[in-house]
Amino acid sequence: MSGPGISVVICAYTEDRWEDILAAVSSVRAQSRPALETLLVVDHNDTLRERLAKEYEEYDEPSEGAVVRVLANAGPRGLSAGRNTGIAAARGEVVAFLDDDAVAERDWLRHFAEAYTDPRVMAVGGRTVPVWASGRRPDWFPEEFDWVVGCTYRGLPRGRVRVRNVLGGNASFRRSAFDAAGGFATGIGRDGDKRPLGCEETELCIRLSRARPDAVLLIDDRAVIHHRVPEVREHFRYFRTRTYAEGLSKALVARSVGAEKGLESERRYTTRVLPAGVARGLRDTLLARPGGVGRAGAIVAGVLTAAGGYVVGSVRARRGGATFSVPVVQTAQPSSAPEEVRVRE
Repeated sequence: MSGPGISVVICAYTEDRWEDILAAVSSVRAQSRPALETLLVVDHNDTLRERLAKEYEEYDEPSEGAVVRVLANAGPRGLSAGRNTGIAAARGEVVAFLDDDAVAERDWLRHFAEAYTDPRVMAVGGRTVPVWASGRRPDWFPEEFDWVVGCTYRGLPRGRVRVRNVLGGNASFRRSAFDAAGGFATGIGRDGDKRPLGCEETELCIRLSRARPDAVLLIDDRAVIHHRVPEVREHFRYFRTRTYAEGLSKALVARSVGAEKGLESERRYTTRVLPAGVARGLRDTLLARPGGVGRAGAIVAGVLTAAGGYVVGSVRARRGGATFSVPVVQTAQPSSAPEEVRVRE
């Protein structure tokens, strides 16, 4: 197998997603370009960790593509610390991340690996397609806001292109990226249903670009995963809550890296992509197509709630009421199993 060895990290926290977790692992083990290993990091849930360890005990072996290792989150509760635990334990030159409720297409890792033939490339993301629990996209739900449900949204460039940041649920990083910039910041990303709920990958990518100005970050939309959207997330209430939380998170990122970089992509999104989305919604309304006015209204509501979250988050950050920390991740040597997993704040 040519190219870098890739470790895949899947973070899990609840037995409610048991079948999803198994499907995610199966999709990694079925890759046309085998992974070096799959690391299942369980977030402070001993029952789930023990159950997964028993499920995959026969795959804890050094044969290529077969290894599935189950680890406990070595840091504070939350997705960021879980990912950092996986990074610290990973043996591959590249570390890829897959959500526990998503499945990867067969050539997912092959497309990631191809991009890393350029030594300047430090991160590669892919395209995430929603799988709606109801079987179809709600008429009112605008594609411009698919990031609300963890998916690729309308407005992102197509093909293999250079970007400011990758999206965390379908992403990969060269190991040396974490040596240069540190790990995922704790206090920004998901922690069950607590807020704020995102932007940890944005903050990391901006920090990486500052530490390595020559770094190239890419999205390749051929690297596809399919992400399950539960029924509760198909409702406007969740949409409103999630956009507000995004504003809170953006305020923390802007506080950390500065508004110029922290909001660079968002300015284009709000001044070009979203107005075009509103116009499409109104056009569809005039053409008597279903959901047009709902989509236009949802875009306006999403902007307003995100802006409200940003204002509240900025005030909290200035008062010191919202903070996060960047851990130093002590990584294992490539292709050698670590004796212990260490994440230092």
